[in-house]
Formats: sequence, structure tokens, C-alpha cells
Amino acid sequence: MHILNLFVNIIIGDDMRKILITGARSGMIFPVIQKLKKNNYLYVTVHTSSELKYVKKLYENDENVECLKLDMTEDIDLLDDLDIDILVCNGAIAESGSLFEMPISKLKQNFDVNVFANVALVQKVSKKMLEKGYGRIVIISSLTSKMPLPFLGSYSSSKAALSVCGLCLHYESLLLPKRIDVVLVEPGLYRTGFNKLAFDKKYEFMDNKSFFDKHTQLIRKSENIYLWLFEKRRLNSIKNKICEAITADKPHFRYSAPFSHNLIAKIFNLLH
Repeated sequence: MHILNLFVNIIIGDDMRKILITGARSGMIFPVIQKLKKNNYLYVTVHTSSELKYVKKLYENDENVECLKLDMTEDIDLLDDLDIDILVCNGAIAESGSLFEMPISKLKQNFDVNVFANVALVQKVSKKMLEKGYGRIVIISSLTSKMPLPFLGSYSSSKAALSVCGLCLHYESLLLPKRIDVVLVEPGLYRTGFNKLAFDKKYEFMDNKSFFDKHTQLIRKSENIYLWLFEKRRLNSIKNKICEAITADKPHFRYSAPFSHNLIAKIFNLLH
């Protein structure tokens, strides 16, 4: 065993689950970390050096939280030295804009991070899980995969692809010689700042030259009203679902929250 793994196991004990959580700077994953850190050892990863400085300060008094910088598209070999029982694929980006005109480079970047990087992460970590004889992979997708929103086609389609990957991984895991749980979590809209940032990104190019330049003010106003009406202020419902997906002895394959958004998504799919 690598010396780092040996050191971690000595410090925390073999009975404590070692959980890697990507995209762990803030947002809806923050209360999940607060709940899990008491009884588990957490590797929390962020994308940039400034984010790493922030989370190290945030968790400086938590012995069970180790903060790491991880670029999911380039640095996953850094995980070779970690012993991981549960992988939580929460890292994601959201590009926005009409698919009629948004730069293809932005569409590719959305899929590079949300789909390809997450699948590569699963492939990397699952090999060690098979060697150990057990593991769990929790994939954080989105209900926008079921109910895509105008001008979020890039993000919504990448999350739809990720959900399909999760379903395929689940079916394939049933044929593995060792138990690896694959669990999908599909959050709705929560007020973390992520949705507002995603909506506003498209104006970087729409404000200059766009098919929709005569309608940008109406689009902005409509989106602000939409977020005000539908974003959930409290994170308890999704926190509980993610924690259950991570810790349940026999987890379901799919978890969604809040209930109202999941119901709307189901009705939307029935009508389309």
C-alpha cells in the first residue's frame, strides 16, 4: 500500500469511509460535507488555486477533511495515491446561449467537463474499487436533463448524457464480479448562485452580436422571474437525498429533489 494510504488508514481507521467529492467549493454540496465529515474521511477537490485556498481556510479545523486541487480534465492521475471507498462526481460547469449560435468551443467544454471528465474519473477510481471488492459511485446530474430550458441547451444536454452514462454504468455494474453501487442524483433548482451565473454567461457574446439581440432584455427579465419563482432557498431536501445516496446500505439507483421539480419534470416528459 502506498505510504499516504497507510498513513490515512492509521489516522482514521479502516472502518471510516473515505469519500472523494469533486466540485466541493460551495453550493448544495456544502451542507452535505458538513453532515458527512463527522463520521467519514473526506477528500474535497476544487478546480483552482484560489478555490483551494478558500476551502483550506473553511475546513482548517476539520481533521477529517483533506482539501485538494484537481482539474478533472487533466489531473486525475493525482488520484492514484488515494484510497477511495465512495466517489461523488459533483464537478460541473454550465455554459449557456442558444444552440443556434453559441461557440462550439463552449459546447465542447461543457461536455469535456460534465461528461468525459466524469466518466474518466469513474474509470480511474473504479479499478481500485474492484481490487478492494467494494465501492460506490454517486453521479450528480440535474433535472434539466429531463426538462431542458431555453438557452441552457449546452448544459442540459451534457447532463442528459451524464444521466444516460450513469444508467449504463448501473446496468453494467450488475455484471461485475465485485459490488460497485452506481447511484444517480438529479437536483432541481436551488439558490446557490450557480443557476444565475449559468443564465448570465451567454450575455458575454449575446450582448455584442446575436440572433436574439432585440430580445435580450426580455430574456433577462423572464429568467430572473423564473429563478425567483422556482429556485428553492433551503437545501435540506437535496442535502438529505445526496447523503442517502452516499451512505445508505442499499441505495436506490435514482434520487431527485425537490419533489415539486421532479413532478414538473415528469409531467413535462409526458406532454412531450
